[in-house]
Amino acid sequence: MERQRRLIPGTLWPAIVRQTGHALSCGALRPIDTQQSVIDSGGIRFLVRQVSSLTRKEQQREQTRKLQTAKHPQANPFLPYEPDLFVADISDTHLALLNKFNVIDHHLLIVTREFEPQEALLDLADFEALLACMAEFDGIGFYNAGTQAGASQPHKHLQIVPLPLGEADPSVPVEPLLGAENGLPDLPFRHAFARFHADDLARADAPKLALSRYRTLLDAADIGVLEIDRACCHATPYNLLVTRRWMLLVPRSQERVEGVSVNALGFAGSLFVRDAAQLDVIERLGPMTVLERVALPANT
Repeated sequence: MERQRRLIPGTLWPAIVRQTGHALSCGALRPIDTQQSVIDSGGIRFLVRQVSSLTRKEQQREQTRKLQTAKHPQANPFLPYEPDLFVADISDTHLALLNKFNVIDHHLLIVTREFEPQEALLDLADFEALLACMAEFDGIGFYNAGTQAGASQPHKHLQIVPLPLGEADPSVPVEPLLGAENGLPDLPFRHAFARFHADDLARADAPKLALSRYRTLLDAADIGVLEIDRACCHATPYNLLVTRRWMLLVPRSQERVEGVSVNALGFAGSLFVRDAAQLDVIERLGPMTVLERVALPANT
């Protein structure tokens, strides 16, 4: 009998907790210990986690890049996936895996079953899978669109982590700046922003609505589209953040500043550093300046 390939409502969070326990016990899940600091910058109380073993993730990413440029132009790290990290079938097109080297507990990867490039634009199936997960628990979904946006794997995957991101309010550190209806005027870099009304994501057509908002943000941020190997891909790398309340898109100019890598969660107000030297970089520059330098100028 063929396995059910669609998420049954109410089952995802118990499956995450259960599989986390199993993956820890068998060694498949390798959490990364961190020390957390709070740095105030630009009206945001940034969470900065100093990660002792982030080097391991960076080495893994470099190995993947070498594979891509050598004999395996479509190296696929998720298929076959590690069975001990499998959480659930989300849909006919997506499945959920635990993030093997997780910094945040219960960090979920929403992975396409077939290979698609991480540079590909999100489509309706992606939003159907993401919103199916977000309906199960309050979390923040994100997409690192390309290596310059912090993507560590070439296979298309969204991610979601539970909220709150830290121990204190707000649940997402950037939220104090979300006062404007259509933008965040205090952010000193190019971005596009949209709100969801209270019942938007409970609608039957919520994935279509989210896809429409996403496309509007792509246009507003002037991301542009390229066709690569018959796939519609971005012309400019970017990060996307999605909560039950809003969506934020930020175009990127580079992956890192003085060695500090930034992914989508940086624009939520959560940064990760490898060691004390990288923490010193963030303290010296200020977290908002770090974000400004990996993004694009607001007036271009």
